[in-house]
Amino acid sequence: MSGERAAPWGFRPAERLIALANAVRARPDLPRDELAGLLARHGESPDDLTGQAFSEDDAAGLRAAADRIARLVAEGGGADGADTDRAAHALNALLAECGARPRLSRHGGHPWHLHVDRGDDASWADWFLASSALTLAWILTEYGRVPWGECAAPGCSALYLGTGPGSARRYCSSACASRERVAAHRRRRRAGA
Repeated sequence: MSGERAAPWGFRPAERLIALANAVRARPDLPRDELAGLLARHGESPDDLTGQAFSEDDAAGLRAAADRIARLVAEGGGADGADTDRAAHALNALLAECGARPRLSRHGGHPWHLHVDRGDDASWADWFLASSALTLAWILTEYGRVPWGECAAPGCSALYLGTGPGSARRYCSSACASRERVAAHRRRRRAGA
């Protein structure tokens, strides 16, 4: 996610949502411990990710929420003329469903930060849906278009956020983009021979 602006304390919710969505897409049954590890790598307090604070039921709800966000990002489109209005309406509906009302929260040793879930006792699923919808809404308004989608490389279904400089993205990585350029070049050479 090159180019994403980091919050002053290093919290990067867009990277978190893509990492979690890609992890759950790759392994729909991703174990609770691996989900907790992923969340910890993205700034969540390890104390909030143990025992009762992050149960198997919480993990199941979070997997379902991550799958829902993954579908929203995959349907978003990327560089091929994504329907910005459709994405905006989908995000508005998700924010309304989550009861999203902005509020400042400070918990688990974190500095004050913005939350849009129902309260500090919201489920992990509600928190993830609301914070992801807010993040995507912010990105859509910042760029004036949908800069996210599913990689266009054959055989790759990774999600990406194209929030860096340059033209709109279609690939999750430079490796997928290069592989596709080489394959297209080879196809043109064969067609010309």
